[in-house]
Amino acid sequence: MDPIADMITIINNAQAVHKKQISIYPYSDFKYSILELLKKEGLIENVDRKGRLSKRKIFIDLKYDVEGNPAISKIRKISKQGQRIYSTAYELKPVKSGHGLSIISTSKGMMTNKEARKNKAGGEIICEIW
Repeated sequence: MDPIADMITIINNAQAVHKKQISIYPYSDFKYSILELLKKEGLIENVDRKGRLSKRKIFIDLKYDVEGNPAISKIRKISKQGQRIYSTAYELKPVKSGHGLSIISTSKGMMTNKEARKNKAGGEIICEIW
């Protein structure tokens, strides 16, 4: 199965049962860059990588508000292994009327849909978050 889809499923399930911290295995730079982007957007508390080489894991501290509601309601994978979805900068649409964001893998690195439109960079749409 797709390792990015596995990571998304783990995050969705952990948020549903209000876990504080989760670990993602195996480590990849692509997964870590997606999680760093989520941290920068304020959707997760912290992301850390621990271990060496083949035993390296990613640890994620999930974020909740004062009432205990998760910061991430849902993550949905858009581009799948069998069908990659690409978009130009001008075709990128807001997610949930601007209340969500999508993660785009561009030639300039990973960025949100707002940053990609600002930098006029299109690419592969990885997932949507709201």
